[in-house]
Amino acid sequence: MTAPHLSPEELKALVRTVPDFPHPGIQFRDITTLIGHHQGMAASVHHLAAAAGAAGAHKIAGMEARGFIFGAAVAVQLGLGFVPVRKPGKLPIDTIGIDYALEYGTDRLEMDPGAIEPGKQVVIVDDLIATGGTALASAELLRKAGAVVTHALFVIDLPDLGGAERLRQAGITVSALMAFEGD
Repeated sequence: MTAPHLSPEELKALVRTVPDFPHPGIQFRDITTLIGHHQGMAASVHHLAAAAGAAGAHKIAGMEARGFIFGAAVAVQLGLGFVPVRKPGKLPIDTIGIDYALEYGTDRLEMDPGAIEPGKQVVIVDDLIATGGTALASAELLRKAGAVVTHALFVIDLPDLGGAERLRQAGITVSALMAFEGD
């Protein structure tokens, strides 16, 4: 099967915008319409996999939950293993974890400490980068497990929220298939 040839601009047109969700004034970027479109999903994965391959990925990591959708598909396309970065209490083994700040409070991410071979290049894949808190925490957790994390790939960037810049300041190259300004 050949990869569909939808450009990032054509993929952007498949993302539904839901005004005033979850609060008035927010323009929610809903990927449900993108992943429900077989050519759109396949093209998204194709573009992300090309970037991950160029970054020298040995494994792909994705954050719960939508990062699992894109990250696992990219890993399969590249013939690589997938590392799930989970919400707390989801793994039935001893885990390593990291607490990180949210706008109002804290959250935690966990992973299997044996999922990474020390020194291997792990590329983070997720659906969206906003403020960057979860992606930064994931990178720190993966590095704690011994991974080399120098690249993070996203379907959508909301550049006005500064997350991609925060990742760049942490030494991570950031790429996104599309950006929505002013959100």
